Amino acid sequence: MLTSIQSPSKISLEEFLLLPETEPASEYFDGQIYQKDIPQGKHSTLQFEFPSVINRIGKPQKLAYAFPELRCSFGGRSIVPDIAVFEWPRIPLNSQGEIENRFEIPPDWIIEILSPDQSSTRVINKILFCLKDKTKLGWLIDAEERLVIVFKPQQEPEIKENQDILPVLDVLSDLQLSANDLFGLLNFS
Repeated sequence: MLTSIQSPSKISLEEFLLLPETEPASEYFDGQIYQKDIPQGKHSTLQFEFPSVINRIGKPQKLAYAFPELRCSFGGRSIVPDIAVFEWPRIPLNSQGEIENRFEIPPDWIIEILSPDQSSTRVINKILFCLKDKTKLGWLIDAEERLVIVFKPQQEPEIKENQDILPVLDVLSDLQLSANDLFGLLNFS
């Protein structure tokens, strides 16, 4: 659940970005600041394990890279997706070829993991906002229900579960996994 942090008046994105970072992260949209919930077990595990799966394929071939909890500020908002995936040529780099600290573009793929008490409406709003600003793919992972709601620009959302193959970015076509494979990352036995 995102908690709204009350402020006496709406602030601008620029003012928000000057504030100190919070733990857990805060996000900014529509002049309001919202603090994310602290991840619990399943959320935390998927947020750590799944980027590793993506990066094992994406990084060596310079196709894409998955970042957990990366602040992305664009379109008048500042969001912190659970996982933000960028295709390699779009990763902001400095003149030495090192990664920049500030990402002022939307991710190519936004992945949100629903926490038990989190509002799915606000999370879906975040995914739809990204899709309107050139994000190619969005996932809402519900670990309790063991399903993934897939969002693509100008298409109806799809529910994927069990043996359904999950769509990924075109550059990551070697990454073939089902919903069961994704939720298998939670198995510690």
